[in-house]
Amino acid sequence: MYDIIIIGGGILGLSTAMQLAERFPDKKLLLLEKEAGPARHQSGHNSGVIHAGVYYAPGSLKARFCREGNRATRDFCDRHAIPYEVCGKLLVATSEQEVQRMQSLYERTAANGLEREWLSAEALKEREPNITGQAGLYVPSSGIVDYARVAAAMAEEFERRGGQVRYSHEVTDLAERTGEVLVTTSQGEFSSRYLVSCSGLMADRVVRLLGRDPGFTICPFRGEYYRLADRHSDIVRHLIYPIPDPSMPFLGVHLTRMIDGSVTVGPNAVLAFKREGYRKSDVSLPDMARLFTDPGVLRLLSRYLKPGLHEMKNSLYRSGYLEEVRKYCPSLTLDDLQPWPAGVRAQAVSRDGRMVDDFLFVNTRRTVNVCNAPSPAATSAIPIGRHILDKVGDMLRGG
Repeated sequence: MYDIIIIGGGILGLSTAMQLAERFPDKKLLLLEKEAGPARHQSGHNSGVIHAGVYYAPGSLKARFCREGNRATRDFCDRHAIPYEVCGKLLVATSEQEVQRMQSLYERTAANGLEREWLSAEALKEREPNITGQAGLYVPSSGIVDYARVAAAMAEEFERRGGQVRYSHEVTDLAERTGEVLVTTSQGEFSSRYLVSCSGLMADRVVRLLGRDPGFTICPFRGEYYRLADRHSDIVRHLIYPIPDPSMPFLGVHLTRMIDGSVTVGPNAVLAFKREGYRKSDVSLPDMARLFTDPGVLRLLSRYLKPGLHEMKNSLYRSGYLEEVRKYCPSLTLDDLQPWPAGVRAQAVSRDGRMVDDFLFVNTRRTVNVCNAPSPAATSAIPIGRHILDKVGDMLRGG
């Protein structure tokens, strides 16, 4: 029997496992991952941004963990010789209405304790000659990294400290019993005193395997990216973001410098017709049936029907996608948008049809389950893992 089993080989599961091995060196630990290696889903399909915490409500877990995670991620990279760059983020207002919205973000960044600078149109153009806007908000602490590489280093650290990792072990059933949790996988059964799940796109299903009603449904949104042609690798010096519409749930299409020197454009946000549907052609009839019979998801789709159709159109036609980015970078053309892999965001949706905004945990007597961990989860992975450790420590002390 193991002392603690961790489900999920993404960056959250690996951060948690690594820190469990460090804090409890005498415990027998096992991590189970259904894929053949680490970071095969959200952790390996994202923009690679080390977020600063611009958008998040002051006092929320997102705001706190992001601010702590920004520093912790860089410290981890320093210790493990993982390259990263603190290039800063520029939010660009292209209309008077967006300037007003930017004022709210300027105040929020102050409440979240972030260094920031308001840029006039002239100062914006001086800092970023290829970007056009009426004003800009500069946040210097944002950066870029390869999170798949960070996750792999965490897996190595976990194993170095005595933890065991079993890849290609898909969890098919769970049973919480007196004194143990029984975990059934595609390659056999394991038992443990306690369980931590960081299951991303499968979070609600894991809670249901425990015999609990999660109270939410994971709704998958595909974020599609393009890569700019190599001649545009120096088109921007910073991460360039639009000013988000506060009535919309996502941040809009942005220009992201990548740690490999390339620049990506994206993401949009379209409903995926499969939990792990990274391609437009990926369709799962069972997944679609569950989505389109879920009352919360139906309410969400109804509320955002018009913008959802707009996102779908831009997914099908590059010209619409290009129009979004040309609002602040008018020199780009259709030929500049080259194919790039998409990601899928696991978004918890409550029964009343609202997106769960903050990180969400559902716990039982012997389990801790991460149930909603969208962006900035990768940035926040180390403090999220620390938060889980405190919960596990309480359970261990309680027997």
